[in-house]
Parts: sequence; structure tokens; C-alpha cells
Amino acid sequence: MRERLTAPGSQVLSPTHHSLAWGVPAGVVPGTLHVLAVTGGITVSPQEGRAILFGRNRPDVHVCVGENDRRISRLQGRLTHSADRWWVSTTGRLPLRLPGSRLLFHQDEPIPLATGYTPMFVRGSSGREHLIEVHVQSGEAERPPTAHEAATQPPNTWALSPAERLALIVLGQRYLLHEVYPNPLSWRQAALHLNEIRPDEEWTHKKVEHLVLGVRTRMSRGGVTGLTREEVGEPVGNTLNHNLIRELLETTTLVPPDLRLIGYEE
Repeated sequence: MRERLTAPGSQVLSPTHHSLAWGVPAGVVPGTLHVLAVTGGITVSPQEGRAILFGRNRPDVHVCVGENDRRISRLQGRLTHSADRWWVSTTGRLPLRLPGSRLLFHQDEPIPLATGYTPMFVRGSSGREHLIEVHVQSGEAERPPTAHEAATQPPNTWALSPAERLALIVLGQRYLLHEVYPNPLSWRQAALHLNEIRPDEEWTHKKVEHLVLGVRTRMSRGGVTGLTREEVGEPVGNTLNHNLIRELLETTTLVPPDLRLIGYEE
């Protein structure tokens, strides 16, 4: 049954409360937990052993999620305070989807939440996505200063040679074309396309592979994860090149207008 919340600072959040992504009030005890769904939520101070429950069965949870969607479990998940941290675990049949597309299943061990904002999703019936917003209060010393008037900091792009850039645009063209489920081209497909647009450069699948491997190695040494066989395990498939292209897109190293270099019009 629902825990009686009597700790100082605990309060119910109404369904009309603004998204936790917009931030939470300053001056609250560090470690305070804020949880919000479309039906409302809760703010609770940290206390060893405290558990906040969320799921479909409104009478027996602190935060109701998907109350009219029978795909969501009556008790879908739990947020527990232990060892000065909040931990999230899945208790329902469906996994929680966390940032980075990580899926947390009920068989998995609880994982710690970082301070700040964490969105969690559960996929329900008919493609519905149910959002549980979580925000763990940071200390004032951790809160970054406001920067309203500061110049925007550009993303850190990766340096590529002209040949590397060309090969990667061809390899990742399905991503740049915004296909719904993109995959990298194979080495042979990329070489065929490159020979069509640059016939004098004598592209082979080995040449494409060598260039891309050099970029992956360089970026892996620069701190990007998911670019080596040791990290992703076997079978590798397209995973390494998929992760590579995603990183290049997210850092704006490659952008859709680059498609002009391989013959696509605006």
C-alpha cells in the first residue's frame, strides 16, 4: 500500500504541473526526488529505504501511469533511496526505456539515477508511449550558473579528411535522408556508389573499410564509446558503423546538406 509521506518538504504535484524538464525550485534539500506523469506526481525528500511506486493501479502507487492502458502493469516500477542515491527498478512486465535507449527489465538490478532530469518511457498498447519524468535535486554547488546572454557554444565536431568525409556521407546517406529505420551501406555498396560519382578515384570496399576504421579508431581514442568490437560484442553486424554515424550526426560533423557532395539536390 501507499507509504505515508510525512517527511518535511513532501508534496503532491498536480496534473497541471509544468514539465520537470523545465527545472525544479532551488533551495530544496539535495537529493529530493520529483516524479511526474500526466496524472500528477510527487516531491519527496531523501530518506534511507524510502520507496516511491508508479504504475497503473492508482490506489496503490504514488504516481499513476497509464491508468487506462492494460499493457502497463499495476505496479510498473519503483524508485528507492539507498546509500545516498535514488535507484530505479522495473517491476512490471514491460521494460522501462531510459536515456540512451537503455531498456531496464524486471530481471535487471536497480540502476542509480544521476542528479538532474531523467525521462523514462513505457510503451503501451497501440504504440502509446507513457512518460515518467524524474528529477533528482542537486546541491547548489552543482547547479550551473545561468547563461542567458552568453554566446551559444558550438558542438565539438570531428576533423575528417576530404576522402573520409566523402566515404562517410555515402556510408551514412540513409541517415542523412531521414529514413525511418536507417542502416549503413555495406562496404561494397558504398564502393559502388563512390565509383559512380568519383570514377577516377578507383574505390574498393577495402579502401572504404580502411578509411572508416581509421575514423572509428580515432574517435574511440577520443572518448566515444560503442565503436570497438570489444565494447559491443559479437555478432557485430552494422552496430559499429551505426554508432559511428549517430555520433557524427549528433555532433553535426555530418549534416543533411552534405548529401550535395554525392549528387543529391536540395
